Amino acid sequence: MTERTQTAAPVNALAGLGRHWGLVLAVGLVNVGAGVLALTWPGITLVVAAVLFGIQLIATGLFRLIAAFSDDAVDGGVRALLAVLGILSLVAGVYAVRHLLVTLTVLVLLLGIFWFVNGVVEVVMGLVAPSPPGRAWQVGSGVLSVLAGVVVLAYPELTLVGLAVILGVWLLAYGIVGILVAVRLRSYRHDAPAPFAA
Repeated sequence: MTERTQTAAPVNALAGLGRHWGLVLAVGLVNVGAGVLALTWPGITLVVAAVLFGIQLIATGLFRLIAAFSDDAVDGGVRALLAVLGILSLVAGVYAVRHLLVTLTVLVLLLGIFWFVNGVVEVVMGLVAPSPPGRAWQVGSGVLSVLAGVVVLAYPELTLVGLAVILGVWLLAYGIVGILVAVRLRSYRHDAPAPFAA
């Protein structure tokens, strides 16, 4: 493989991405818009998140029910499990959409439990593992995760608005980075060498 061939592959990849810089820009702009909306109306953001969670459960339930009755490759026991999962998912999804505050509270409590358990695991791994690199960082991040979990579990109502604000800031930052990447990719769109150049 020649040096020209080795350098042509990354240049071709960048040029290919550069030709689609508008798509990257559009995604960045959508993320910035969503971030601004989440920061401007955190309450509406939470409602949308709860509704989308419920819709996802309903869609999953329908998929499981369809799979239970249409997949010929599964036996009766698996069909029954798929049907039960489908019905449970449908019921949970409809309940989630009809009772948004309960849905949000459950989501926040699950997040708090996850952060707490994840933090405990991180601390234990950092203390038990034989001198891993970055042990102090692992233990420190575990302690922060435990503290975040405790705060979320103790004050779920404050956490709801906080999560909407964090989501808004993240979307805004992610969108700005996407826009900057799109502008940079635009400069690569004509950099591809001719395919059969000598």
